[in-house]
Amino acid sequence: MNTNLIKKLGTKQGFVGLLVFLLPFLSLVTVWGVSAFSFIIFISALVLFPEARDALRRHWTATRWVVCAFLFNFLFIFLCYMVRPEALLATLEKPLRMFLAVSALALVLAFRPGRNAMWWGVIGGAVAGALVVAYERFVLGVERPGGGINPITYGDMLMCLGLVCLAGAVDLRTSRRAIWAGLGALAGLAGTILTGTRGGWIALILAALLFVRYSHAVSSKRVRALLVISFALVAASYFVPDSGVRDRVKQGAVDVSTYFAGGSAFSNVGIRLELWKAASLMIAERPLLGADRAVVIADMERYVSEGKIDPVVLPMPHFHNDALQAMVTGGVAGALAWLSILVAPLLFFARKLRPQDKPNRQQFGLALAGILVVSSYFAFGLTEVIFWSVKGSLFYALMVFMLMGLCLNAKENDGK
Repeated sequence: MNTNLIKKLGTKQGFVGLLVFLLPFLSLVTVWGVSAFSFIIFISALVLFPEARDALRRHWTATRWVVCAFLFNFLFIFLCYMVRPEALLATLEKPLRMFLAVSALALVLAFRPGRNAMWWGVIGGAVAGALVVAYERFVLGVERPGGGINPITYGDMLMCLGLVCLAGAVDLRTSRRAIWAGLGALAGLAGTILTGTRGGWIALILAALLFVRYSHAVSSKRVRALLVISFALVAASYFVPDSGVRDRVKQGAVDVSTYFAGGSAFSNVGIRLELWKAASLMIAERPLLGADRAVVIADMERYVSEGKIDPVVLPMPHFHNDALQAMVTGGVAGALAWLSILVAPLLFFARKLRPQDKPNRQQFGLALAGILVVSSYFAFGLTEVIFWSVKGSLFYALMVFMLMGLCLNAKENDGK
């Protein structure tokens, strides 16, 4: 089946380019898109194993720390599964599939698809995702639209696509196609506002600081205007009643003051604060290796019976903070495993932006996109467990590895 598909597309490069396009394009408009394409990419790498293996081996020095970080994350969780009788086999799915996403890196390095396939996929995904939540909000009357999944996860991923579009505009700044990248960025930010997601705003602040840091590389007045308009759009949404931003901000402030005044924890922010309190108690009990989910649930019930935490948190599936979630379930070692899959890619992309490396325009835009993906997920994880869902986890891993491959290809193309 894969061989016939490759023949229809004409070349292996064209087939890989189609995968690079479809992954971000279908990431939000379908529930199955990210998961299905992770399998297709992995199977394709197996079918094309000799070329994929040789390409990865050729670039092993540049990519080894990122690959090893994802491997370490999987091996740690596998070790926890082996030593914890109560652990479920399903806990291995996410870390294993995130590690196997290295197949995307191998395919991109081996067959060198054009980076425009990724840019168009991101632009299309951001616009389509925004249209989905706009339809749900204004036609169906859904207060917190989320495209069939959790609106927080949907809004975060939409924010990520929108920010990557900004990096695409930097890459395409000498072309009229930068206008389309700008449209994708605005659509992603507007769609995030419609979902009512507040955690994404932190990612936007980090992105603004990043663009200020590298403002010298954004020489296009058109792109600079786009950046100003994008950030102004979010700020202006506060003054638009229908956006719901002002109400969300006010409600957050009321939730915090009510909680610390000894009032009810039954609110969006109050539940998070109570969950973080419970997490701190569990981390103090098992700081080194944490505990499995079954033990965590039992601990939560014990804390409630002892009057240490409010029972309102019992139905919650996680702790609404990636770092705390990693510490509770894996202790210090688990936190290091989680941190490694953020820090290793961040350092990879940051090295590509150093002045001494003299990155070309194509490499700069791709490396900037990589940093935006990593920093966005870090920001999302401050108030949400963005790695809780398979969709969010695979999207991160596949985007990181695809951007790494495109970035290395762009460097090799420099001067050719």
